[in-house]
This record gives sequence, C-alpha cells and structure tokens, in this order.
Amino acid sequence: MHILNRLHKRWTRPNGYRHVFAISLPLVASMGTITLMQFTDRVFLSNYSVEAITAALPAGILSFTLISFFMGVASYTNSFVAQYTGARALDRVGAAVWQGIYFSLIAACFLAIFYFFSNQLFNLIGHSDDVRVLEIAYFNILTLGAGLVVLSSALSCFYTGRGLTWSVMWVHLAGATLNIPLDYCLINGVGPFPALGIVGAGIATVSASAFINLIFILLIFSRYNRKMFGTWKNKSFDRDLFSRLMRFGLPSGGQFFLEIFGFAFFIQMLGRIGNLELAATNIVLSIESIAFLPVFGFHIGASTLVGQAVGQGQPEEAVYATTSSLHIATAYMSIMMIIFVFLPEPLLDLFRNNRVDPILSAQIMDLGVILLRFVAIFCIFDAMNLVFSGALKGAGDTRFILWTTAMLSCVVMIIPVYFAVEVFKAGIYTAWVLVTFYVATLGVAFYMRYQHGRWKRMRIIEVAPIIREPLGSGPR
Repeated sequence: MHILNRLHKRWTRPNGYRHVFAISLPLVASMGTITLMQFTDRVFLSNYSVEAITAALPAGILSFTLISFFMGVASYTNSFVAQYTGARALDRVGAAVWQGIYFSLIAACFLAIFYFFSNQLFNLIGHSDDVRVLEIAYFNILTLGAGLVVLSSALSCFYTGRGLTWSVMWVHLAGATLNIPLDYCLINGVGPFPALGIVGAGIATVSASAFINLIFILLIFSRYNRKMFGTWKNKSFDRDLFSRLMRFGLPSGGQFFLEIFGFAFFIQMLGRIGNLELAATNIVLSIESIAFLPVFGFHIGASTLVGQAVGQGQPEEAVYATTSSLHIATAYMSIMMIIFVFLPEPLLDLFRNNRVDPILSAQIMDLGVILLRFVAIFCIFDAMNLVFSGALKGAGDTRFILWTTAMLSCVVMIIPVYFAVEVFKAGIYTAWVLVTFYVATLGVAFYMRYQHGRWKRMRIIEVAPIIREPLGSGPR
C-alpha cells in the first residue's frame, strides 16, 4: 500500500508522472513523426536498391551532423522561453523566439555553402563510386533545405518552452503525413512524378520541412499571440538577449554537434570495413531511432520543466520533474531493450529487400540481429544521458555538457574507433563495443554532474524569479 500511495502521489502532483506525460508525450509523438519520416525514407529506399539504402544514412547523417550545431543553438531558445514563462515575463517570450529566428537565418546561409564542397567531402569518405554518386545527390538537396530544419527548431520553442507541446505534435504530424505520399511518388515514380530514387527522398523531406515552418509561422503570429507574447512588436534584434542565447546556446550546439559527429564518424569508418557492415549498421541505427527519438522527447520535456522551475525560483521542483522523467524514460527503454534482444527479426524484416541476392540479404539480417544486442546494452544509459543532460540544459549548465561530450567522444569513441579500423584492422564488433562504452560513460558523467547540484544555482535570463510557495512535497 505504501508503494501504491507513493506512486499515486507522484502521478498526481505537479511535476509528477502525469505532468511529465502531459509535457513530454506530445514531444514523444513529435519525435515519432520525425522518426517516421526518416523510417519511411529508408524503407522505400531499401526496396528501391541496395545502393540507395547504403547511401542514405551516411549522406543523411553527414547533413544532420552539419545541421546539428545550429539546431542545438536554435533549440536552446526553449530554455529561455521556459524560464521567462516561469518568471511570468511573458512579453520576453516573443523577443526570445525572434532571436532564435535571426540565428536560423544566419545558419541557413552558412549551411548552403556546403553544397559547393560535397564532392570533396564524399571523396574523403572513400565509399564505392556507385554509392558516392547517390550520397552526393542526397546530401546536396538536404543541405540546401537545412535552414528550414534550424528554423523549425527555433519556432517550435515558442510552444515547447511554455509546455504547450500538443501544438508541436500536430504540426510535425502534418509534415510527416505530407512526407509519406511524397516519398512514395518521388522515389518510385507514380502518376505525373518521375522516378527520382534517392533524389526524390531528399525533395520530399525538404518539402515537408517547409510545410512545417509555414504552419508554425501562421500559429505563432496569430492575433492572440501577438497581443499576449509580443510575437510581432518584439521582432527587433535584441543585442543583449541574442548574446545570452549565444553564450548558453553555443555550448549546447557544440555538444549536440559533437555527439552527432561521433556517430557520423563511426558510420563512415564502418563503410571502410565493407558495404555489408555499413548496410547492416544503417538498418540497425534506423531501428535504434525508434528508441532514441521518443526518449529525446523526455529530454526536451525535462529541460522545459527544469527551466520553468528555475524561473520560478523552485529548484526542488526541478529535481522532482527530473526524477519523474527518468522513471518514465527508463521504463520505456527497458521495454525496447527486451524487444531488441528477443524480437529483432520483425523489425529487421521491414528492411529486407527482395530484389537483392537472398544470401546477401540473409547476411545483412543475421548481422543486424547481433548489432541490435549492442543497442539493447546501452539503452538504459542512453535514457540517463538524455534526461540528465536535458535537466542540466534547462538550468543553463551547458558548458559542462559541451566539455564532457568533447572529451568522451574523442577519448572513448572517435580516436579508438579510428585506430581499431584503420590501424589494427579490427572488425565491426570492436567498433560497436567502443560505441556502447561511449554511451554508457556519457550517461554516468551527466548523472554525477546532476547529483552535484551546481545547476540549482544557475540562471540564463535577466528577469528576477517569481518565488512561489512550493507546489508539493514528498520523496524525490
């Protein structure tokens, strides 16, 4: 009975399970739609040709790696909106979003430059000629549309930072709904659409991103939001606020970039081992996103709730919200871990290509079963990594996150993987052991920093907190 009473209390009180679900579940659904867009691309491409699915993930993850830094900075607008909301400085919400928009425009110009260096980039990677041509074509389209991804990251913060995450879910769902038929038509050539293969997948993705931004703009600049949050009148460039966004957002962007870069480097190195190993890894990481991206919703949810609590001057409520988020994320990852260990075949079968040599296809599937076991091992550590880093970001402890990620990604993964593959000619299993250890060390490092508690005394906004009575008490 005592346990049931504690569970009931944690479910019902503010920042408990119900509150976390209310904030994070729509974000989980949003991440799910993003996963669905990527998943759809790769399912269609896997049935189109082996070369297309082999090229899709390296090109896609290189593009995302370049975008990731700017996404990390733009999405840090979320913490500003959250803390301004907690402090009841609603007129500053619109100003914060606009600084994110200005940064997105700068990012779009910078990212477009990589279009002109795509040949050199993929020549350095050194994949086979037939794969490299497809990689370049896909990368170029994604790069030209990259600014749209950064912009949507900034615009969505208007809602996520205030805890109104259902709006974000519906907008992303609309984008995913558009992406599926566009993918099918443009990849395979249906009706008036030509069969463009991997190029069609890129066009569909960029078109869906543009649609998402259009909806956000229409919603954010509604009459109510213009009046309540100053979304139009506060459109001027705010030098002080923009500097604050850069001060805290740049380390956040750097951390996001380094983490994505580490995995991008990992994938490119596996391409040097062989196409079979690369194809199996591509498929397994696509499946792994089913676990990772939904929990990323709890990462944002924890950041939002912590930011609001810090803005209110209630760090203990931030602790309560983080603990609730961790419980839920760990439970979900445990379920995914069991599925990856005991039921890998149904997931892998989605990527089976009937046009390929059955022996080659069977080899890819068999290797995929083993690699999913590695994913199962680091699932719980990934939950720790995402929830605790989200809490630290919400308070403003972004420099620690940056330097920790930089050190561990270099020392534990990037350098060891390079030497293992290039110098010692180690196989795929050695590389995956190193990645598993990297994820585990990240989770432990962020947990220890969180437990230290320095983040409780941090602030990113200039507005004094509105001190309120504690929302509740109970075991943390």
